[in-house]
Amino acid sequence: MKLEELKLTQEWDKTFPKSDKVEHSKVTFINRYGITLAADLYIPRGAAGKLPAIAVSGPFGAVKEQCSGLYAQTMAERGFVTLAFDPSFTGESGGNVRYMASPDINTEDFMVAVDFLSLHELVDPERIGIIGICGWGGLALNAAALDTRVKATAAATMYDMTRVNAKGYFDSADSEEARYQAKSAMCAQRLADLKAGEYKLGGGVVDPLPEDAPFFVKDYYDYYKTPRGYHPRSLNSNGGWNVIGCESFINQPILHYSNEIRSAVLLIHGDKAHSCYFSRDAYADMLRDSKYTDNKELMIIPGAVHTDLYDGGGKGAIPFDKLQSFFAEYLR
Repeated sequence: MKLEELKLTQEWDKTFPKSDKVEHSKVTFINRYGITLAADLYIPRGAAGKLPAIAVSGPFGAVKEQCSGLYAQTMAERGFVTLAFDPSFTGESGGNVRYMASPDINTEDFMVAVDFLSLHELVDPERIGIIGICGWGGLALNAAALDTRVKATAAATMYDMTRVNAKGYFDSADSEEARYQAKSAMCAQRLADLKAGEYKLGGGVVDPLPEDAPFFVKDYYDYYKTPRGYHPRSLNSNGGWNVIGCESFINQPILHYSNEIRSAVLLIHGDKAHSCYFSRDAYADMLRDSKYTDNKELMIIPGAVHTDLYDGGGKGAIPFDKLQSFFAEYLR
């Protein structure tokens, strides 16, 4: 398997300060579709022996220089080898069609991150977990249902991207007619893209922000379009996914077998987040008719909105102590 030649930025260009408690390096590895992924590896300074490890990604349309890197660096400060990666077709990762998403390929991205960590000299391959943020929370659960090597999974401020693509926000477009119209528009866009010789971008987070924008749109703007979280490689900060980038999510439910996940799962969500229904429902579905309920938990953060779990929202909303104790317990 031949690695693509990636152009990796060597200077620190994250949206969060660099910690002197960890060692940081850029790494690459190849998934089973032949796509080379770029990642930031964080190792506790002075680490020795075999340590537990965590792979991190998300939010959907973000890059590792944003909140996945913050989660990874913070968990490395707390004793874990961590890996924050850019998904296929985004950020510094490879894939010669940009800004596409796939429930299958993106699940594989988590699994190849587990491959990489399993073979690292400082990692105990029996003590690996994953963290997914926003849309990557749902993909983390899908990976946990497929990858028996994953011993613990945390999903923060989770989206189920198949549900929102098939049914719309708050299930407001959950009808055969609405899905037909969405699919018809996608098919028309495919031909328009071929005629144009390029893929049309969806536009990312709306800018300028309309005065009458819903709160959750303002919430996203406050993170992705301001110095708080803007990054030049982030899709959401700039042109967004291709219009047809998430086409295959419409008829690909990713959480169908979530009640068969035997390993530990922690769902974390703010009670003021527009997206909280995703975690509440995912938790209920995981428990329904399941034999593996004792190690599943839903943690609701009072007063937190969706992006508060990206970077703390200036109020320390990310429960890093809870994440540390959760992974310490289940990656023993």
